[in-house]
Amino acid sequence: MKLQSFDKIYHIHKKSRVKRWFLFIFIGGIITLFLPWTQNIKVKGSVTSLYQEQRPQQLNSPIPGKIIKWNIKNGDYVKKGDTLLQLSEIKDDYLDPLLVQRTQDQVNAKKGVREYYEAKVGTVNNQFQALHAARDLKLNQLKIKISQLNNKLTGEEAELAAAINELSLSEDQFSRQKKMYDEGLVSLTQFQQRSISYQNAVAKKSASENKVAQTRQEISNIGIEQNSVIQDYTEKLSKTEGDRFQNMGQIEGSDGDIAKLENQVANYKARQGLYFIIASQDGQVVQLNKAGIGEVLKDGENIGTIVPTNVNYAVEIYIKPVDLPLVKEGQRVMCIFDGFPAIVFSGWPNSSYGTFAGKVVAVENNISANGLFKAFVIEDKNEKQWPPKIKMGAGVQGIAILNDVPVWYELWRNINGFPPDYYEIKNDQSIKYEKAK
Repeated sequence: MKLQSFDKIYHIHKKSRVKRWFLFIFIGGIITLFLPWTQNIKVKGSVTSLYQEQRPQQLNSPIPGKIIKWNIKNGDYVKKGDTLLQLSEIKDDYLDPLLVQRTQDQVNAKKGVREYYEAKVGTVNNQFQALHAARDLKLNQLKIKISQLNNKLTGEEAELAAAINELSLSEDQFSRQKKMYDEGLVSLTQFQQRSISYQNAVAKKSASENKVAQTRQEISNIGIEQNSVIQDYTEKLSKTEGDRFQNMGQIEGSDGDIAKLENQVANYKARQGLYFIIASQDGQVVQLNKAGIGEVLKDGENIGTIVPTNVNYAVEIYIKPVDLPLVKEGQRVMCIFDGFPAIVFSGWPNSSYGTFAGKVVAVENNISANGLFKAFVIEDKNEKQWPPKIKMGAGVQGIAILNDVPVWYELWRNINGFPPDYYEIKNDQSIKYEKAK
């Protein structure tokens, strides 16, 4: 009698399928070893932006002041130009509510002083011209007088020459008359008449000489007077010129004071505009660290942070120095963003789910404080779009794609500790250069 339990426990007479399964598994393993495997480097990083103006920015107080009004709260979205909060002045130099107007009054007063000196300069210029004209007129008068005296001197010198000739003739006649009187040829009366004529000729010559000497003296005196006039007017003109330069110096000084005061007015007006802290761009206000009304802010003190709304996101990844030669500009990187589920097949990144493609645009040559090198990755426009809900600073895991090799080669490389095979990324310029060659 054949028992059923015996047949279920003992399989001596049944055919075994172990060999078949072993063969299938062995052939499958062999096939798997020849499947393509994509070498890669795993890196970590965070979401950022390539542009400084699109990164989170601090809100700073441009001046020291006291908070008197808040227009926002944490988490509010603001537009460029929106007023975030209002400050009031705390410095003694700026507490006057009419500071701008009073300073402008000082400017107007300085301008009035400058106009006064400008008018004074005009008056001094008129005086200078009048002195020039008076000097020229006086010198012309003296020149005319000298010319008249020279003409008079010429006439008197002619008279003196005639008197000398007449005296010479009278002297000769007197000598002959005296000789004739001594010989008794003429009477005493005739001799006395000739003597009187001789004496008159001598007197006439003396008078002519005196006239010539007097005229010459007058010419000399007028020359001295001419020099005195020149000296006098030179002093007056120099004094007037000095007054003119002094007034012009006052004008230049007034211009400097006016410019300084106008600069103060402009600074005061600009400072009044700084009492309102304005949003520099569209974004969300976060991390406000001041509370309430009446808190005092220092110059440049941080109030909070504004995160821009319109951002061209990028990823900054950190690479180990040993892997740095494997990462080049243009390299393909698969990004896994925190908060977005992903299924990753390490050797087959193209078959992974929840990964987003990007490419390296820059690798920093300077090592970071954490001992790693930083690289920047941007979205690859030719592949799936990055999720719109990513946030600035979110964590990212990256997979830098290298070369495709068989599975057996990758196992052999890891067992022996060899580095991955990598290929050079050719940019547009290198391709154009190769085509040109």
